[in-house]
Amino acid sequence: MAALGRRWRGAAVSGAVLVAGTTSDAGKSVLVAGLCRWLAREGVRVAPFKAQNMSNNSAVTPDGGEIGRAQALQAAACGLEPSVRFNPVLLKPGGDRSSQVVVLGKVAGEVSAMSYRERKAELMTVVLDTLAGLRADYEAVVCEGAGSPAEINLRATDIANMGLARAAGLPVLVVGDIDRGGVLAHLFGTLALLDPADQALVAGFVVNKFRGDPALVEPGLRQLRELTGRPVHGVLPWREELWLDAEDSLSYAADGVIGRPQAPVGRQWLRVAVVRLPRISNATDVEALACEPGVSVRFVTEPSRLADADLVVLPGSKATVSDLAWLRRTGLADAIAAHDGPVLGVCGGYQMLARSIDDPVESGAGAVPGLGLLDVDVVFEPEKALHRPTGVALGEPVTGYEIHPGRVARRADDLPGLVELPDGEVEGAVRGRVMGTHWHGLLENNAFRRAFLRHVAGLAGRDGFAVAPDTDFAARREAQLDLLGDLVVDHLDTGAVRALLERGAPGGLRVVPPAGAPAVG
Repeated sequence: MAALGRRWRGAAVSGAVLVAGTTSDAGKSVLVAGLCRWLAREGVRVAPFKAQNMSNNSAVTPDGGEIGRAQALQAAACGLEPSVRFNPVLLKPGGDRSSQVVVLGKVAGEVSAMSYRERKAELMTVVLDTLAGLRADYEAVVCEGAGSPAEINLRATDIANMGLARAAGLPVLVVGDIDRGGVLAHLFGTLALLDPADQALVAGFVVNKFRGDPALVEPGLRQLRELTGRPVHGVLPWREELWLDAEDSLSYAADGVIGRPQAPVGRQWLRVAVVRLPRISNATDVEALACEPGVSVRFVTEPSRLADADLVVLPGSKATVSDLAWLRRTGLADAIAAHDGPVLGVCGGYQMLARSIDDPVESGAGAVPGLGLLDVDVVFEPEKALHRPTGVALGEPVTGYEIHPGRVARRADDLPGLVELPDGEVEGAVRGRVMGTHWHGLLENNAFRRAFLRHVAGLAGRDGFAVAPDTDFAARREAQLDLLGDLVVDHLDTGAVRALLERGAPGGLRVVPPAGAPAVG
């Protein structure tokens, strides 16, 4: 297959395929990452693409743009730095009916569900131009859909699923999650709801997260092919190692343990409670803690869950003032204030720990009191900070990334910082057991994370907890990408995928009734 890459070099048109899903969290993101890693290992110059992503989990590109974290992970699978070209439109929900729109990495206003539809034509131009540029620069582009392509109420203005596939002539693979049950109905129904022209691009199916003997599901897959005229190109098995960098909020269940906790190195566990805010953002920050032996990390939504926690984490938020009000309504604010162990606030969580927040931008609420656990005042500004800074924290060199409109306008003169910056200034704040930082990704720094855990264990009185000396978070992430590539090679018909990339969807695919539900909108 190494010849595949050589054969494509110099070709007039690059290959591209769209991975759609029967539902959110069906496995689109991980399948795209696996396809990207497989192709990259075969010497193909490949790039990921997601026309429109709705997520509060985002990453900062080297040039100061903002994209979905899933596309940053997919870029890593390709051996590339993240780029705004890989996710030209990012929607960041700040409420049930409004989202911030990020176009080619920069904020481009706020929209409601209805007003956003009016912008779709202009955004489709951005999407198609960006995809065309990627197809000119790379031999293969693996595209990820959004939600489900069978949301026929949205089809008329769709720019991420079949609207994109039709406009760009992309063959489509539909992936379904068998672990949820009903996957055959999901796959058949997704196809059947599409109109004939859309169905003509759906070239096959992929089943994800299968447990057990594949022979048990084979009769159903055979019948699905008989009913639709389309093959199932693979059945990907459930692998418990695949939990890092979750894209969808469905992956973060309240009171759910993150990852697969490993036995402690020492005599005691360290218990971490992460407050699952309604508009949580970059929840992946705590995954590095969950990789450590003896560290149990759990999302919580009510005060009693903090009672036995050794560390409480207030994560990022896309709606800081609103989520702060939620903390007060639920009693979590009082529980955090009364917690006698360490507390860490990250980005929006750091801002909530402040003495005051003045927000005329994100919420329009103006001045509101914070939790008052750190003597800083925060002011929101129209321009969002987007940086990838470096510094030193707890004596260790660190890197991170910043995504926030709020800045510290005042801090107490005697309040230490958490991070020392190269220019001699400090970032974040520490007051006794309470720590805060605007930096995402800080816990991914191995040496700092170990020092932080030792510090936390000391504050929490966990003398029997010992930090593992060799946990490498970046290596864990790379191992997950390699595993995804291996699953594609071992369980997917890669020859069929290559054919789709080279030649597009085959002609003469059967139209499955009702095939023609009218598009609404």
